Amino acid sequence: MSKEMLINVAESEECRVAIIDNGVLDELYTERASLVSHVGNIYKGKVVNIEPGIQAAFVDFGLSKNGFLHISDLHPKCFSSRDPGEKIGRRKSVKQRPPIQKCLRKGQELVVQVTKEGINTKGPTLTTYISMPGKYVVMMPSMNRIGVSQKIENEEERKKIRKIFEALKLPEDSGFIIRTAAQGATKRELQNDIAYLSRLWTAIKKRIDKAPSPSEIYQESDLVIRTIRDIFTTKISKIICDNETVARKARDFVGIVQPRLKKRVTCYDGKTPLFHKYGIEQEIARIQSSRVELKNGGSLVIEQTEALVAIDVNSGKYRKQDNAEQTALKINIEAAKEIVRQLKLRDLGGLIICDFIDMRDNKSRREVEKVFRDELKKDRARSRMLRISAFGLIELTRQRMRPSLQSSTFLKCPHCAGSGVIKSFESQSIEVMRMLSLATAKKEIAKIDLSVSPEVAGYLQNQKRSAIATLEANSDKVIVINADTTLVGENYNMSCYNERGSTVKF
Repeated sequence: MSKEMLINVAESEECRVAIIDNGVLDELYTERASLVSHVGNIYKGKVVNIEPGIQAAFVDFGLSKNGFLHISDLHPKCFSSRDPGEKIGRRKSVKQRPPIQKCLRKGQELVVQVTKEGINTKGPTLTTYISMPGKYVVMMPSMNRIGVSQKIENEEERKKIRKIFEALKLPEDSGFIIRTAAQGATKRELQNDIAYLSRLWTAIKKRIDKAPSPSEIYQESDLVIRTIRDIFTTKISKIICDNETVARKARDFVGIVQPRLKKRVTCYDGKTPLFHKYGIEQEIARIQSSRVELKNGGSLVIEQTEALVAIDVNSGKYRKQDNAEQTALKINIEAAKEIVRQLKLRDLGGLIICDFIDMRDNKSRREVEKVFRDELKKDRARSRMLRISAFGLIELTRQRMRPSLQSSTFLKCPHCAGSGVIKSFESQSIEVMRMLSLATAKKEIAKIDLSVSPEVAGYLQNQKRSAIATLEANSDKVIVINADTTLVGENYNMSCYNERGSTVKF
């Protein structure tokens, strides 16, 4: 079997694209109509604040939250007119750059591009290094060098692609990165890709000149077109879509960028839903769980927090090897492969800590590291990995391409606010009793009306009935406990009244 791309748009609210490799789900991309992505969009914005302490500026570019622009993402053209341009892959270090307060001023207009969606209270991350991806190349205006994707590791292949590329007609004042998809592309296909991007940039520049700030200048393509542009290669034997209109759009786009492969786009018309037919729905259900079972009997536990992603490797019932070291090595190797797969499927980024089973042999540690690095090379997202620590931990950072599957699919639990735990009814009742003791100590209060969740109310009325009666008798106050089904967790409503029935502030 080979790779296939499945596109599910039968439900208009959500578009999903799955890449399956030999029948196994390898990559999954989703886009909700209600959750618009801004990554890749180009805006004309205005600097609203400059923070020298963190060497960053905040830019109003038309969304509800201002964007974050760090000095490292500020193009040298913002430094001074005498500053030479940069070459691709050779950006100036932060130390080589002047302070941001000397480069920008409040109210200054900037053309920016979103590189990372905002998460929780953080606004989107911006850059002034504009990049426009095509099928085979990425065009970078105001850069002056041709770079080759680091994922093309064969030196002979790199030289061959460079030689073809240098013979092409290139626009002035723009740099290019040659993508992995360029391997095997013809000279004509490369030239057409460059010509398309050049026309697009010319149109964008005209809009920049006329548009006010803040305003949107360019909107990135939808998920279907992006995925075909970025992922579809000769290694993918089919593109199967469950909607004729979208299949036609995909076929037309492939006809433009890869005419030879146009016939690989087909429309699925079976009665069984597409993702069910290929077993994708069951896979999606599994990646929504925090626990992942390994084929050898081990398991992974994946916990996503605000600060980092923690992944724990467990041996489970696996005991097939003769000694503990071999058992740990076997499980860790399979775990390393599955961890990278889960990172891709769940869209996990930022700081990631993987706790492997302890191995004493240094050779075993290096073997697990090699497997992990080899798997990361297949990942489209950039990552940086450290060696296994003395405690059996592998630390890595992974480029956050978009919000994780968990954050885009689930809501925070109204009971625990996303923490995963709530106080026991006993703990909540003890706190309520302390609060009642404080309220009854105030002379102006004659009556206390307390509403809590039904569970806490039941505990108070059964386990704390005598304590509440004693509190009423000793303070000469009236305490009323109400069960309110609209209250969950630790939420409560308390009202205090004086002898005339007027509300008293507590």
